[in-house]
Amino acid sequence: MSFTTSTAVYTSRREMIFARMATYLELSKPRIGSLVLVVVAVSAFCGHWGPPQSWIWFHTLLGTALIAASASAFNQLIEQTTDARMQRTANRPLPSGRIHNLQAVTFGAATLSLGFVDLALFVNLLTALLGGLTWVAYVVLYTPLKSKTAANTAVGAVAGALPVLIGWAAVGASFSFTGGPLPDGMYVAALFLIVYLWQFPHFMAIAWIYRQQYAAAGLQMLTVVDPTGRRAGAQAVLGALALLPVSLLPALQMPSPVYRGGAIALGLAYLSAAALFCWRRDERSARILLQTSLVYLPALLVLLVLSPWM
Repeated sequence: MSFTTSTAVYTSRREMIFARMATYLELSKPRIGSLVLVVVAVSAFCGHWGPPQSWIWFHTLLGTALIAASASAFNQLIEQTTDARMQRTANRPLPSGRIHNLQAVTFGAATLSLGFVDLALFVNLLTALLGGLTWVAYVVLYTPLKSKTAANTAVGAVAGALPVLIGWAAVGASFSFTGGPLPDGMYVAALFLIVYLWQFPHFMAIAWIYRQQYAAAGLQMLTVVDPTGRRAGAQAVLGALALLPVSLLPALQMPSPVYRGGAIALGLAYLSAAALFCWRRDERSARILLQTSLVYLPALLVLLVLSPWM
């Protein structure tokens, strides 16, 4: 074999390895995983009021990332038939045939096991159990419900908010509801509700934009059950409206005019976008709401982290 041929074979194998790695990364839904890690990190920061020990920080994020990757893999394994019916998901690793069921199961089982063990051994058992609970809520409860009832969003929002508890438990923060202007238990409950309520306008916007694809796939999103969009619009407004007072609760613990003013401004912007969507119920208003949601949560979390110094 010539040097040129050997180089070509080596390059081809390397490209195949990179392609396979990219496929598994796609199976883990890195964008969702990144948001989960941000929520965990902010919750840990607020529970400790400062960065926790680097070792705890590293293993909390690593273990959570592995469990999130597993949840996404099993979610796609369960939904591969419906994914194949929707243009936005048809090219995912399983419906496109880039990987097979056994490979997805192996990847999901390995990442779940490694993530749970990592959290249990290097962080604490409660954090590992909360990671497992999040996995169950997303894979066992939320995913099957998507094809059965429009209430799936309320369950999925719980799974989306549970990472708040993971970060809080990782730094050994208290869950007590006694003492202080805002007890630790109330503070973490407020963080949980912020992430929980934020998801309703966010999901309603997505459900409206892709309502026809969801309907074709047989998924019982609220915009499919009620094609007029009135119920989706109402849920978006109620979620954003409830978010306003809840987002102000952390200010009781750490009074900050900058945080208070920022939370009110962000909340009013989110509520306005939700009201616009509820009124118009068209793709443009849905996309405005979606874009606003993607600004709201990161901006509020940044304000939370910076509030002790503002």
